[in-house]
Amino acid sequence: MTKFIVVSGGVVSGIGKGVIGASSSTGLLLKTTGLKVTAIKIDPYMNIDAGTMRPTEHGEVYVLNDGGEVDLDLGNYERYLNVTLSRDNNITTGKIYREVIEKERKGDYLGKTVQIVPHITNAIQDWIERVSKIPVDESGEEPDVCIVELGGTVGDIESAPFVEAMRQFQFRVGHDNFALIHVSLVPDMHGEQKTKPTQTTVHSLRGLGLLPDLIACRLLVPQPLNPATKEKISMFCHVPPAQVVGVHDVTSVYHVPLLLQSQGIVEFLTQRLKLDAVKLTPTDLARGESLGRRWRELTAGQERLFDTVTIALVGKYTDLKDSYMSVTKALEHSAFRTHRKLVVQWVESSDLEPETQESSPARYHDAWRSVVGAGGILVPGGFGQRGTEGMMLAIKYAREQKVPFLGICLGFQLAVVEWARNILGIEDATSGEFDSTAAHKLIVFMPEISKTHMGGTMRLGLRPTVFEEGTEAWSKARALYGGKGKIWERHRHRYEVNPEYVERLAESGCVFAGKDEKGERMQVMELKDHPFFMGFQAHPEFCTRPLNPSPPFLGFVSAAAGRKVFEEQVKVQLETFKPPHPEESMVGEAELKNAAGVNVREA
Repeated sequence: MTKFIVVSGGVVSGIGKGVIGASSSTGLLLKTTGLKVTAIKIDPYMNIDAGTMRPTEHGEVYVLNDGGEVDLDLGNYERYLNVTLSRDNNITTGKIYREVIEKERKGDYLGKTVQIVPHITNAIQDWIERVSKIPVDESGEEPDVCIVELGGTVGDIESAPFVEAMRQFQFRVGHDNFALIHVSLVPDMHGEQKTKPTQTTVHSLRGLGLLPDLIACRLLVPQPLNPATKEKISMFCHVPPAQVVGVHDVTSVYHVPLLLQSQGIVEFLTQRLKLDAVKLTPTDLARGESLGRRWRELTAGQERLFDTVTIALVGKYTDLKDSYMSVTKALEHSAFRTHRKLVVQWVESSDLEPETQESSPARYHDAWRSVVGAGGILVPGGFGQRGTEGMMLAIKYAREQKVPFLGICLGFQLAVVEWARNILGIEDATSGEFDSTAAHKLIVFMPEISKTHMGGTMRLGLRPTVFEEGTEAWSKARALYGGKGKIWERHRHRYEVNPEYVERLAESGCVFAGKDEKGERMQVMELKDHPFFMGFQAHPEFCTRPLNPSPPFLGFVSAAAGRKVFEEQVKVQLETFKPPHPEESMVGEAELKNAAGVNVREA
């Protein structure tokens, strides 16, 4: 029987249930014991998925192998647990209601009145049980433990059906197979840790029929949970002191698993869920031991870093840093590998434009100071025209001044437009996304993409890139992927490089080293006479791992750290590169379907 750990939150949302509170860190700790772990995120909003939300509304839209556009917490699960999840690992109210309504329309309920209880709550439980059995790691076996994170805050109206479903679920699977971790905020008021919010949220949770086995107290200060505070929470929340753990601010989120481990969370869950009865092979145990050792080395190495590498991230959603969660994680992981402390300079792209100099000279000069002072310039993905002129100015600076540059999705497309304008002399070159009537559209709308429906209709999911013949002699991108001729990365875009201009671009020096399998879509762009100038139509940041950083980001950060560092990392990649997706896990054509069941690949 699969063991289930449900993680709920109280007081306020956004306190870190996914990483800081419990889900990813707890899962990682259980994996170090040899257990196979999967994760499910419940988002109680009515959207079918996160795909149509603005980044500033809900943070990054994370993309999975199967093309699922999901909550950014699934990215945390994949990175911490080193697993490959599917769109079904993200449950939303919209998905559940759609499934129940479709059954009702088919007559599956035999004429009964369809209600929240039992039909919606049963659908939630059935979904969790089904997905919990899907293999997600290299073993190909069913997971031993499934961590279910309940998004939002206990007491929210929209989460009520899910809370009730979990109340019922604990009896469906049995006491020994169900544990609840409740993450609560403990405010620090001028040095005094307040327990009343936690008491109140636990009281509400108990009134809904759920009793927390562990209370994870989140403190937004560097000071740990006081023993007196722990005793008070234990007394008034009806749990033993050993089952109250504190999670205070630490120098890095990668230290959180070790912080929880030091408070006995693994021993408690082993006893509570009888995890020692799970049969583990010597291979399982060795894999877990290796993971634990490598993670300790990673966190210990962070504390000994002195040299820095500065990256200017030129984006259009910088007001909410979570909009670029995977990008910053990919930079972090690469900095770990190159033994550098990462310094990210957040640059709002519109601040680089001449109009800003007229309206706000201080913002304009601060933005350019960050760009000019950086060791590398990164332009990530995005949508819409706002700020794109500033992005192209940053790209032009990186190209002309020989500063390492990495463009992702929109950044890749804008690098092509900038080259066309300033090297080919096509002054009105632009993207069809910005002006569909322009004479010179270097970037065009992909022919198979829907023009009426936004959700799930982009080119999504894991896709291959084939490097052109002869690129093994010069392509930095190919070398970073271990010299392989075919690689796999996740995509999310509606626009592509206009095939009509490809030959002209290539002849002028803007070379497309990697294309799709048919050779029709440009997917990797490089400049040969530049220390590091690279663009990817894909989003390689989605496949980064703390112990296995994304190759383009690793190359970019190491180039920003210096030529010698870059050459060292290229040598390592050529000798040791291991794809994050083994061939047997590649997604087939039939599986790449969006939420509405429409194939998003080319016909």
